[in-house]
Amino acid sequence: MRILLTIAYDGTRYSGWQKQKSPEVLTVEGELEKGLRALFRDKELECIGASRTDRGVHALGQRAVVDVETTIPVEKIPLAIRPFLPEDIVVTAAREVPTAFHPRYDCVKKTYEYRIYHGKYKNPKERLYSTFVYHDLDVEKMNEGAKAFVGTHDFAAFCAAGSSVSTTVRTIFDCHMEQEGQQIRILVTGDGFLYNMVRIIAGTLIAVGQGKLPAEGVAGIIESRDRTQAGQTAEPQGLTLLEIYYDLP
Repeated sequence: MRILLTIAYDGTRYSGWQKQKSPEVLTVEGELEKGLRALFRDKELECIGASRTDRGVHALGQRAVVDVETTIPVEKIPLAIRPFLPEDIVVTAAREVPTAFHPRYDCVKKTYEYRIYHGKYKNPKERLYSTFVYHDLDVEKMNEGAKAFVGTHDFAAFCAAGSSVSTTVRTIFDCHMEQEGQQIRILVTGDGFLYNMVRIIAGTLIAVGQGKLPAEGVAGIIESRDRTQAGQTAEPQGLTLLEIYYDLP
């Protein structure tokens, strides 16, 4: 049967989600597969992930499927696999899905969070999970700029070099800021994202908050389809994949 797993992980010490040719390169997918092979006693077992997060990026709602024959009740798999995984990777849920289900192609939408720690001094406890910004940030202006991302657009200006996608058109359903004390969160939900797209959105909105770019100019940056017009790619540690959504009963 095909099992859909929900995975949370701290990406600090990993070279991203996707396993590499060299087994010496530590990846989340590689460690997850080791755990699954040990649990199900299948040396050939492989999983299929939904999103290829980069080095240092975290997740609370990553998804992956695995095809197995097992007598373990599906709902018990998260507990059963726990001893076979490192402490910074946790399977939080498991459910059976149709054999034709694909975690990437059947995705309806995804939500990412980008965290900013804004203050006079760095907080050592936040250094692995947010980006530090010292300069003043106008969160209201950032929210104004964020509205421009909502809708269906060609996001070529927000795609890093090296992407091999057939189209750079994506639909963003929501993009807004939330602030609590010195923590600022950028929340973005869309039908899919380009390579480094959320980090470039974050870097652009940070530039808006600092007054380096006008909020009303974000729409023009999108229309330009010119990567040089957008902000810098924000640091990876501030990014967390929160949730991946499917139309499943």
